[in-house]
Amino acid sequence: MRKELLSLIPEFQFIQDGELQEKSIQIWLKAMEKRNWEIENLQNMPFTLLLQNTSINIVQHTRAVTLCSLKIAEVIEEKYQGKVSINKDYLLSGALLHDVGKLFEYKKEKGQFVKSEEGKLLRHPISGAAFAYKFGLPHEILHIIAAHSKEGDGARKTVEAVIVNHADFVNFDTLNIEGKV
Repeated sequence: MRKELLSLIPEFQFIQDGELQEKSIQIWLKAMEKRNWEIENLQNMPFTLLLQNTSINIVQHTRAVTLCSLKIAEVIEEKYQGKVSINKDYLLSGALLHDVGKLFEYKKEKGQFVKSEEGKLLRHPISGAAFAYKFGLPHEILHIIAAHSKEGDGARKTVEAVIVNHADFVNFDTLNIEGKV
């Protein structure tokens, strides 16, 4: 399953710190295992349940948010040389993991993805950060996961968390406005 996941989401390999890269991969694999998701499920799992009949899956969305986050960081570093410090490994790990909680928030019922019982109580930023905590990630990455959505409004405390939040909403809002969901 690892090989298939890396084939679907090659951006894991952008994380330079080998230990952090491995933990980030393992979080996805263990979340899939815990909820009995297969690779095919990821390819069919919608990136959101807020928009009906979206054709964008969680893999496409995760990759887009990760790449947008990286490009934002590159521009900020280039244009504000030395004035803003960005930990790219934390940024990448946080972006790759920002929606891993959806593996707990969703379930498949009668061929459709719907909110799980857990998902009705805990949205994905909370369940994702709680699950990732078990793997010993730095608190800054847990913060990115927990604060990337509305739960983090007014609470984002790192540059990396702000970038991932905005990259996530640029993707969501753009697709929603364009009707391409």
